[in-house]
Order: sequence, then C-alpha cells, then structure tokens
Amino acid sequence: MKLTTLAASLLLVAPLTGAWAQSSNNNLMYEVTITNITRGSFFTPILVASHRPGVELFTLGQAASEELAALAEGGDIMPLEQTLLSNSNVVGTGHSDGLLGPGHSVTVRVPAGNANQISLAAMILPTNDGFIALNGVAIPRSGSQTFIVNGYDAGSEPNDELCKSIPGPDCGGEGGSPGAGGEGFVHIHAGIHGIGDLQAAEYDWRNPMASVTVQKIR
Repeated sequence: MKLTTLAASLLLVAPLTGAWAQSSNNNLMYEVTITNITRGSFFTPILVASHRPGVELFTLGQAASEELAALAEGGDIMPLEQTLLSNSNVVGTGHSDGLLGPGHSVTVRVPAGNANQISLAAMILPTNDGFIALNGVAIPRSGSQTFIVNGYDAGSEPNDELCKSIPGPDCGGEGGSPGAGGEGFVHIHAGIHGIGDLQAAEYDWRNPMASVTVQKIR
C-alpha cells in the first residue's frame, strides 16, 4: 500500500500548534521549539513524544520499524504516533502542521506528566528516506535546554534521488516505496549527491540540520 503523497499546498511554516494527545492527567507541560538550520531542506510535520525510559524511535545500525519508514519515506507521522501512544511508557505526543522551511521555527506543546525524556522525528524533503530525530533525550526539570539534531537515513528505500519516489513541493512523487529495499539499517544520512533529479548545489547539506529547544512552561 503506497503512502499518501504530500500536498504541495502545505504551509511553509506552522504556528504554535495545539495538536497533542496525552495519557496522563498531570499538568506538567513543555514547549519544544524546532529551528530548521539547513540552507535548502524542508521538514514535514514534526512528531514529538514525552516518555519514560524504554522508548526508542530507532537504533543506529538496525532496521527501521515500519512506522519509522512510513515517516521517513512519506512524512506520515500517524502510524508512529499511534504506536507510541499504545506504549505505557509514553505520556503524551504533539505535532506541528505543514512544512518547516530553512531558517524558520515552529513550537510544539507536549504534556509531560511523569516523563523524563523527549523524542521527535520528521521527514527531510527532498530525500528518499531521510529524517531528523531526537531519540530519548533527557528533558530539563526547570528552564530550558537546547539540542543539536542530525539528519538520519532510515535505510528503507534506495537513495536514487529521483523525483518520482520523493514527495513534497519540489518533486511531487510517491511518498513510499514498499519493498524497494535500501541499506537495511538506520544510519547518518550522507546528503544529496546529484545522482538523480536533485542538484547537490541546491539540496546537499552537512550535519547538523536542526536546533531544538525544550522548555518547561508549567
């Protein structure tokens, strides 16, 4: 089953979002501000989760889950969000809307309850299966803390850099390639090399890709 192609009409920058779900009645709340520090890449809607230890979005050197592959190949956050919310160690989730362009920021609120870690992920556009992520970092109990975020490759789709297999406004291709193969494991993304339809001079990057500030607001 193919993933839905991202619409080119998605907003460039999403405002403060109130889209969140929680499984705790605790009033503890955090704001997570993500800034795109690339020159030419965009991020799809960003999924943020607060949780206790024992929750991992991925393990470097191991195969990506189907849910993470759906996010990395097509920007679809729903399968991963549903999986997270079914985990008893996850306290709450939140997400942004639309695309986040270079030099812009978006803030997502997430309930924390008795959580002590935060994870987030979003697809990198235009790539075949690239994503940014924080994977279970400790959250501040007061004030704020800033993290620098790298780009990763889900290893679930070949990096052919062909627009027919890359969604989003620049390419408009399919959002997923089930069974297409790939490296078979999550690793640091090698960037854009100009081997297909994408020009390296316009879309290549060198890590890091994003700055993330986590701030306790109550």
